[in-house]
Amino acid sequence: MMSGQPDALAVVNQLRDLAADPLNRRPIVQDQGCLPGLILFLDHPNPQVVYSALLALRYLAECRANREKMKGELGMMLSLQNVMQKPTTPGETKLLASEIYEILQASGKAEAEQVDGAASYRRKAQFFLGATNKRAKTVVLHIDGLDDPSRRGLCEEALLRIRGVISFTFQMAVKRCVVRIRSDLKAEALGTAIASTKVMKAQQVVKSEEGDEVIVPFQEDVLVVVEENTDLPDYLPEEESPSRGLDKAVSRVGSMQDGVGWLSAAANFLSRSFYW
Repeated sequence: MMSGQPDALAVVNQLRDLAADPLNRRPIVQDQGCLPGLILFLDHPNPQVVYSALLALRYLAECRANREKMKGELGMMLSLQNVMQKPTTPGETKLLASEIYEILQASGKAEAEQVDGAASYRRKAQFFLGATNKRAKTVVLHIDGLDDPSRRGLCEEALLRIRGVISFTFQMAVKRCVVRIRSDLKAEALGTAIASTKVMKAQQVVKSEEGDEVIVPFQEDVLVVVEENTDLPDYLPEEESPSRGLDKAVSRVGSMQDGVGWLSAAANFLSRSFYW
């Protein structure tokens, strides 16, 4: 079934790109075929397929209304545990699986804590940012030049080449990217990677003591060595690279309305591929 791997990768990459749009996350989880398909992809022999499936699940888990259904989906928690415990799983893949597992595991508890008022709100906000995972931290970037899907594709490629990047979410309307990284990775490495695209420049968004957002530029005269991630294959196959085909990139990162027909095709693919 060597020929099946590119098809699986194309399907999971499409789901990942659709899930990156917050408007798509509820419909994807409500679809009868997509969520079970993503779970089955977690056991795929191609590590790139597994990582892309995890990115899609991480996006979907950001929607609070999705979490209970995701947690209760047959095989979800067990498959995440298997990814985390498998000896051959790359480190960043394990961290991403662990983050999703913690979010889903705590979803029921978060509902019960609503009666705690403001204290509960603070706990949930910290959890949503992944503060429960002490091995990881969140960095918010404002990216000048993040104007269209092709630029977003360049950002994805640059970030995924950094060892220590776990996951990221784009907020295209405000030119921002929320990045989850290992605690020992410097935020400056992200700025260096974005600058390497030659068409974009990143600044870090932090909060002042008064709680206001402040945009802080990275020091241009500081050289940060970026350790490349060699555990995973290239994020996108060449024929789907946004730099190779802008028309494909635009259609792949479309709205859910554009993707409804595609979801049906994806479900058909999944039913053919995983008939057991």
